[in-house]
Amino acid sequence: MQAVTEGDRRKELAALLEQIRAHPERDWSATRARIATLNKLIAPPRAALKPH
Repeated sequence: MQAVTEGDRRKELAALLEQIRAHPERDWSATRARIATLNKLIAPPRAALKPH
């Protein structure tokens, strides 16, 4: 089993967003929840956002 990288998460996010763009008429509730999770995993830690 291989570790999931940030790049893998970004690719998954891009693929999900493209699916939503292609078919906005569908119910994407579960996909939107996954997108929110991916965004949290990709986002830099809060401490990194503070100026030093």
